[in-house]
Amino acid sequence: MLTRTSTQSLTEQLAGRFAERIRTRLLAPGARLPSVRECARQQGVSPHTVVAAYDQLLAQGLVEARRQRGFFVRDVIAARAGPAPSTLKPLAEPPVAQPVPADASTLIRGMFHRPSDKPQPGMGVFPSEWLESPFTAAAVRRMTSTRALQDASLQYGEPAGDGGLRRSLATKLASINVPAGPEQIVTTVGATHALDIVSRTLLRPGDPVMVEEPGWALEFARLEALGMRILPVPRKADGPDLEVMERYCNAGDGHKPKLFVSVSVLHNPTGYSLTPGSAHRVLQLANQHGFHIVEDDTYSHLAPEHATRLCALDGLQRTVYVSGFAKILAPNWRIGFLAASPELVGRMLETKLLATLTTPSLFERALAWCIDQGQLRRHAERVRLRLEGARGRTVKLALAAGCTLASEPAGLFGWVDTGVDTDALTQRMLDEGYLLAPGSLFHARRPPSTLMRINFATAQDATFWKVFARVRAQL
Repeated sequence: MLTRTSTQSLTEQLAGRFAERIRTRLLAPGARLPSVRECARQQGVSPHTVVAAYDQLLAQGLVEARRQRGFFVRDVIAARAGPAPSTLKPLAEPPVAQPVPADASTLIRGMFHRPSDKPQPGMGVFPSEWLESPFTAAAVRRMTSTRALQDASLQYGEPAGDGGLRRSLATKLASINVPAGPEQIVTTVGATHALDIVSRTLLRPGDPVMVEEPGWALEFARLEALGMRILPVPRKADGPDLEVMERYCNAGDGHKPKLFVSVSVLHNPTGYSLTPGSAHRVLQLANQHGFHIVEDDTYSHLAPEHATRLCALDGLQRTVYVSGFAKILAPNWRIGFLAASPELVGRMLETKLLATLTTPSLFERALAWCIDQGQLRRHAERVRLRLEGARGRTVKLALAAGCTLASEPAGLFGWVDTGVDTDALTQRMLDEGYLLAPGSLFHARRPPSTLMRINFATAQDATFWKVFARVRAQL
């Protein structure tokens, strides 16, 4: 909070706080700053202090004043390439839908630059202490003996990935009934890289892509950056909205979807899992209308093996399977993979070669040892048990704080209705040192929302919910 004992004046502190949020895009271009009166009330300072702070932001070119409307965040990157702030013409009136105060990269940056040392309910990963295990160090030591280290370091690895790891992954996929031999598997730099390879192989700029909504904000941002046309498909408890998918599929030539991106099991952010009936209908649509499906199974280590997966039912004919290990084991090993039909896997390997040549085999060999020795399986069982307890505690705290659950609690994430605008709530909670994941981030067009995604592993802190209840009551 602002303090009068600081070496900086209250004006400098307030201006610095807003400037930092603008530069890190916690306040996105187009977002409106609180009114002078409202900001003064929030921060416990005089309106004169707020006016002076906003004047500093104007002088730095970070905001602009719109007559009788207030102060709005400028696009700092675009402004650097444009004329000086003093010569800018007033911007046209903004569209009705206001930009959200945080974007997809905000949560990603939060993984590396936490707003405080407090538990962060908006994060998408387990706390590091949950992932600590002695066997990962043992695996790396085995792979860094003098001869092994030289073999892994002094030459490029196999283009498709380490052969031992791909054999281990084929066995692991067989346990969830996904038929893929080692020759159908390509390792990647994390699951996001795998998704990118699939998109770059199967799509061209302007192609329509169906994506579940709500869905992971990074996927919307990634596809938009590639120039794809996003077709949101509402995600329901049993699977995607089939009527909406069918309407997209019946569009005229040139408008039919080329790809469907789905998180079938423990969907992010709702926790929903696909039912067999819905899965069969999705596959019927894919075969009838000729689109491919990429199934993101990032949370497979937290799900039961018998969970319904499109790739298992389809046998990798029109489906591509994607997963990784950052969520459950070692985020910095950066190992993901994809599995596809023999007809597609060669094309996807070419896409990988053009981007990264190969992937480092040292950690891939270490991961293969962890899988083959059963260490990964036992570690995942311990994490699932710990998560179950955290989920129960977090649900009780959320209900006591006045929230309701928008979906049945499952997996790592909870989809919670706060009853207030979570974009505004996110900004207020940042003042308290907490980064939230507002519901607008999980929609392609980012409409205002009262929902937020919480991480059960990091939201079981009673202190957070006390602060949350106080700030929520103020809104």
